[in-house]
Amino acid sequence: MKRLLLLLLLSMAAHASAADGIFYENGEGKNVDMWRVGMVWQWDKRWHYGENWQITGSWELAAGMLRGDKPNDNDQIINDVSITPMFRLSHPAGSGLSPYLEGGILGIHLISRAFAYNGRKLGSGFQFGHQIGFGVEFGSRRQYSLGYRAQHMSNGGLVHPNQGLDFNEVHFTYYF
Repeated sequence: MKRLLLLLLLSMAAHASAADGIFYENGEGKNVDMWRVGMVWQWDKRWHYGENWQITGSWELAAGMLRGDKPNDNDQIINDVSITPMFRLSHPAGSGLSPYLEGGILGIHLISRAFAYNGRKLGSGFQFGHQIGFGVEFGSRRQYSLGYRAQHMSNGGLVHPNQGLDFNEVHFTYYF
């Protein structure tokens, strides 16, 4: 898994000029902390919703770590590599702060360990990720995005046990 993570990070660095943005997120769940860095590739397609709203999409490629933090337990560091299709409903016109809602469905996560601590077993190194969030875009070109996300990761019942993880996250993106 460490080799896969290193290859992904090198690939991300090599293709960073083709990306539309970079992001950082930090979060916590029940006795598990997480952080990720990644890149965003926006889709060319936009769907109009009403007169003033639009739906856009992007791919998010990320690498990060999860850390078990249950007191007096066998906490683990888990490497995480993921790719997630994201959809965003936003108000593109005007200046100042622009609110948005977003969601990611069927993100794919590869993790290095299948347990965070003795009582939290994830079943396999293959996980699905689903997330929903909200936030604001800001800046002269709306090049910044700051928001909240709730994320669930589990193996979808493919392997047992399937205890999964839930996170509350702060997400920051800078668009080039």
